[in-house]
Parts: sequence; structure tokens; C-alpha cells
Amino acid sequence: MSSVGGKKSIPDDLLTRNVVDIIVRDELEKKLSSGKKLNIKLGFDPTGAQLHIGRAVTLWKLRAFQDLGHNIQFVIGNFTGTIGDSSDKDSERPMLDRKTVEQNAKDYHRQLEKILDMKKVKIFYNGDWFDNMPLSQFFELTQLFTIQQMTERDNFSNRIKAGKPVGLHETLYPLLQGYDSVAMKTDLEVGGTDQLFNLLAGRTVQKHFGLEPQSVMTFELLEGLDGRKMSTSWGNCIYIMDEPVEMYGKVMTLRDELIPRYFRLCTDVEIGVIEQIEQNLAAGDNPRDTKASLARAIVARYHGGEIADRAEETWNKRFRDGEKPEHIEEVYIKKADSHNLVDFVSENFNISKSEARRIINQNGLKIDDEITTESALELRDGMVVQVGKHRFKRITTQK
Repeated sequence: MSSVGGKKSIPDDLLTRNVVDIIVRDELEKKLSSGKKLNIKLGFDPTGAQLHIGRAVTLWKLRAFQDLGHNIQFVIGNFTGTIGDSSDKDSERPMLDRKTVEQNAKDYHRQLEKILDMKKVKIFYNGDWFDNMPLSQFFELTQLFTIQQMTERDNFSNRIKAGKPVGLHETLYPLLQGYDSVAMKTDLEVGGTDQLFNLLAGRTVQKHFGLEPQSVMTFELLEGLDGRKMSTSWGNCIYIMDEPVEMYGKVMTLRDELIPRYFRLCTDVEIGVIEQIEQNLAAGDNPRDTKASLARAIVARYHGGEIADRAEETWNKRFRDGEKPEHIEEVYIKKADSHNLVDFVSENFNISKSEARRIINQNGLKIDDEITTESALELRDGMVVQVGKHRFKRITTQK
């Protein structure tokens, strides 16, 4: 803990671990030291139904703030989610209908309970203010930014240079996110580094409405299992709600060079210990053993230590001995019929269609222990579908 002049102490790693930017640091330290309970905001556009552990990097920091007594506020973008944030996209994101966005948001509460005390979290929906905003007030917002500011962003300027379209609706997203901070009276907004422009927009909009500008904190982005940014659209994710054995097995497929980053971003292992792990790996330690320690730590964080130990035992039996799990989850289909396997694998194994297609093309799909690369196949009662080495589903036809 650090303290200044008898003011409230700030935990030493609160403003450092996994943090990239703090704007403005002196402002935030002053707010934290004042003893005031801060309104700390994180926004979710529910364009997908599952949260992955890359998103959890920010959530665990919110847990640290919550443990200090601060107010955690979520804004669910049931309005802005229909537009879609293109901050990290190199092509236009399709607009979603309100029904799809709200359906995706339904399961967030159960997932967030893995990390936060949801009884102490306040949830907002930005449709509550945007649905009723007069057009005159919307145009008031648009006057706070220029086209040059919006199109100079790297992802937009790169798309323009490449001749790819940039929708006008995409350029308006930051000012809408900024107004959320006005409606919620936000003191600190958090997000990934790809959100920096949007978070700073909140400061501009708050100043316009006579509020003290929010502080901003950004966090490192986590690579997915294939080394690219973790993204549901690429199917390279470990999800918060993955079953323990599935979560353990996914970590064990991680690229070796990412082990130290996953320890830093996805566990609460002390930094000194992680630095020693990094040195040991460089000196020749077996990555497989270190990865097993990482997998246990991640599973324990979401499911508990005893369950993590059992998950490791189960996974080792399957991996070393080729055993199928004792209990295979059933997938119900209406009748034995021809199914598009890409669609089936995507829907039932929670991966993207592109990832499902890649798995099938690389001989990673088995039906009753036989590799298949067929695009369509008749699925019958009792068949066991296997994706990769460790994921199984049993077909059951409904009567």
C-alpha cells in the first residue's frame, strides 16, 4: 500500500498490473486518495453471448476496485450494440437488431458472478437514454468532434486507404459511448487499449455538460490460443463459463511463448514468481510442465482448486491414454438427418464457423473415432462427435 500525507492508501499494484494507460494519473490518484466512492464504468456491447478470459483482465481489476468499496457500473449497449464498435476492426461490423443484442446480454449476469459481487453492481442499458434523446441533442453531441478526428483513427484511415467502406454510423459510436459517461456520472472508465479513443471521448462529452472529466484506464489485450487477439469471431477463446476439463485442455494447447503473458494477465500469481517462471523457461524448463501449472491456476480461478486438480487428472487420462470421458454431454437433434457439419460444430462446441471449418479441413473432426472431412453427414442416435483431442458430444435423437 502507498499513502500520501495521511490520505487513503492505494494498493501498490492497483494502478500498475496489466495497466497500459492512465489518463490523467494525478487526477485518478487524487480521486482515490480522497476517500470518495468512485463510479467506475465498463461498457459491454453484447454482440456475442459469451465472455472470454481476455475480457476478464479488466473484470478482475474491477473486482480489486470493488473490494476497496468503489461502485462498479456496467452499461449494456442495447442501443449502441446495434451499431457495433469498430475500434479494433479492419472492416465494417454488421449492424445487429435489438432483439439479438438483448438475447446475447441475458447470460452476462451469471458469467460476471464468477468474478464480481453482482449484488453490489449497478447495471444500466443505454437504450434508456438514447431511445428518448431529441434529435437536437444528438446534433449537439456531433458538434463536439470533427470528421478529421474520427477518420484519422488507424483502423478507419487504413480502411480508407485500402478502398474499404467506413460507415457514417461507425464514426458516431465514440460520441455515444461518451454520452453514456454523462448519464452515469462516471468517475473512471476502463477498457482495453483498443478503446482509448472512445474512453477519451467521454472526457470531452462530460466537459461539455459541465461534469468533471472521467479518468481513463486501459489494459493489455490478451492473445488467443493461436497468437492472434482473443476474439469470439476467430474462435480462439477460453470462455469464463467453459467446463473445467475443457478450460484446462484449451490452456494446454497454448503456444509456449505466451505462457508468461497468460500468467500475468489471467492469474493472480505474484509478479516476482512470474518473472522467475520466465527465467526458468529461458533456461530450459519443460514448457509442458509450466503450462500445466498455468492451466491449474486458470481453472482454479474460475472453478476452485479441488475442481482444477480433478480437471487435470481427467485431462491427463484422456491425453495419455486416449480415454473418452466417462460422461459425454448429449446433443439433442430432432431426428437422424443430414447436417451441415460446419454449422453443427460451431453451434455445439461454441466456436466460430471459420474455426469449425479449419478444424474439419485439418482432420480435427471425428465421428465415432473416424476422421471426417465431409461438409454434410447424416447424424444418428448414439454417434460420438469429437473435436480435437479432448472435446466430445454424443448425439441423441428426440422422440
